[in-house]
Amino acid sequence: MEGNRMEKTGNLKNTGNHTDQMAKDRKAREAEKLERQKAMLEEADRERFDFRDKDQSSFKTEKGLTSEIVTEISKMKNEPDWMLQHRLRSLEIYNRLPMPDWGPSLDELHMDDIVAYVKPNTNMKSDWNQVPGYIKDTFERLGIPQAEQKSLAGVGAQYDSEVVYHNIRDELSKQGVIYTDMETAVREHEDMVRKLFMKLVPPEEHKFVALHGAVWSGGSFVYVPEGVHLEFPLQSYFRLNAAGAGQFEHTLIVVDKGASAHFIEGCSAPGYNMLNLHAGCVELYVREGATLRYSTIENWSKNMMNLNTKRAVVEKNGTIEWISGTFGSHVTMLYPSSILKGEEARSTFTGISFSGKGQNLDTGTKVVHAAPNTYSTIHSRSISKDGGIAVYRSTVDILPQAVGSKSSAVCESLMMDSASRSDTIPSLNIRTDASDVGHEAKVGRISDESVFYLMTRGLTEQEARAMIVRGFVEPISRELPLEYAVEMNRLINIELDGTIG
Repeated sequence: MEGNRMEKTGNLKNTGNHTDQMAKDRKAREAEKLERQKAMLEEADRERFDFRDKDQSSFKTEKGLTSEIVTEISKMKNEPDWMLQHRLRSLEIYNRLPMPDWGPSLDELHMDDIVAYVKPNTNMKSDWNQVPGYIKDTFERLGIPQAEQKSLAGVGAQYDSEVVYHNIRDELSKQGVIYTDMETAVREHEDMVRKLFMKLVPPEEHKFVALHGAVWSGGSFVYVPEGVHLEFPLQSYFRLNAAGAGQFEHTLIVVDKGASAHFIEGCSAPGYNMLNLHAGCVELYVREGATLRYSTIENWSKNMMNLNTKRAVVEKNGTIEWISGTFGSHVTMLYPSSILKGEEARSTFTGISFSGKGQNLDTGTKVVHAAPNTYSTIHSRSISKDGGIAVYRSTVDILPQAVGSKSSAVCESLMMDSASRSDTIPSLNIRTDASDVGHEAKVGRISDESVFYLMTRGLTEQEARAMIVRGFVEPISRELPLEYAVEMNRLINIELDGTIG
């Protein structure tokens, strides 16, 4: 009997060991399956942005920044003399202005190592079939032609320093809408461009605006006539392919009295082991009773210095809506700003940034209330992981004459781990008591309880965390057109790849 009991006990032990081994094998298979899925996701999604083309440019300036280089760029473009003088004056301002002494360190950036102008081996085309094959392939992989066919009123595509493709629907041209590249606008709409070009963002603003004024190239010009409402958005996509180069596109948009428009801006670049620089400039003029929505999804490579400047001036009863998604770059300093110049002008800013390993994303917004009964709302969300730094920086100025104005700002930050960092640096400059201003900031981590709850419903830990993050950014993604909301979720999946803990 004793022997039988021992034998049975031994069998029970063997059965338990077998069950444990089966559980371990199952977990190993699940882990292996998850790793394969993650690898497939990374390969499929990253390939869409990180592929690079062989350099087939027809011309490049020398590295660095000199008056000879600036003059050479202007001559290449056959510009009027006033633009050349503007470039040379901007260069003088650049040389005397100091580097910013606040925000992320820019010590790694040396203009002597940057190529300011790279011309692709084609002129701008209005027929997609005439664009060189390798450039067509680049933008087709990025989804631009499909987007044009499905839901866009006009498309501009910039490759390195020049716009290579531009098109607008015939019905918009018949309504008087102008949508073209900036070089064409300087020649064909010179009176309008000369009055407005870099008047809202002057070269004296800071060193990198002055740099932009000296070497700008490419970008978009939009004019929407009085009372015209664009049913579909316009889009410009900026692709920087050259290693060690800069991209300095200029966007100038005028939405006239009572008109409305939506402009979408997309940006990407492949990764290199050297710094690239982006220092574009955006100037938006929103006339009385007009509405403009400006949406941006940036997916720069992790070797990019992104030092962009964007500003809108809004007249009486006008509205500017900023939608901003920042997912790439090594360093970003980006603060779209609104000047509410007319009574009852409105500004809304909705932004999301995602900072990972080796990234310092310093983003936010600025609003100047310069007229009575103006209104602004700010809703910013940031995510940081793997030691990434996410900084929210904002300024709200309510001038003495802006009585009855209201401003509300909400900043929320989500840190995925203890190595990451999130800072909130708001500035409120209120010069009249007859105003209503509020600011709220939240910083937190994903709770273990939330992850555990989702895992009890059948999700893996990574899937649970990804679901929580997507819920966190949902208020921003729902403001985007469907295809760009999908794009944002895809970028989030890329950034979350491998995130545990």
